[in-house]
Amino acid sequence: MLLIFTISFTEAAHHDHKSVEGSNPFILIARIHVKEGMVEEYLDIANEVDNAVELSEPGMLFHNFDADPDDPLAFTWTEVYSNSEAFIKHDANPPVQEYVKKHSELADGFTIEIYGNVSKKVIETIDRLGVPLKHFKTTRVGYVREKNFKEH
Repeated sequence: MLLIFTISFTEAAHHDHKSVEGSNPFILIARIHVKEGMVEEYLDIANEVDNAVELSEPGMLFHNFDADPDDPLAFTWTEVYSNSEAFIKHDANPPVQEYVKKHSELADGFTIEIYGNVSKKVIETIDRLGVPLKHFKTTRVGYVREKNFKEH
């Protein structure tokens, strides 16, 4: 059996490719620590916001809430945004704002990590929230399959 593979070099853009600030996809990891005895209530608000985000945010490409294998009170939101504007819309989304309010009642920890380049407005928005942020900026190594990150 002979298999033939073709590679299209136009489908992926390497990171040294100059793009408009904030136009690229990025990953956000939000680490959550829930108060003792509040896990079920927290899972309820997480489920609520997850359902709302799925219906209202086409720029949120992946939105998952995972349990830490070592700490039953620790969870991680993993989010993939199509671009920086998608995050700005996420922050302004009323169900997300309601989730953040309820979070403060049920949890005692919240940190954010960003992987990839984002606009200044994203950083300013997170700073305004007062959430500790660690930003891992993209180097010149790597690529993005841009066709997979177009909003429909």
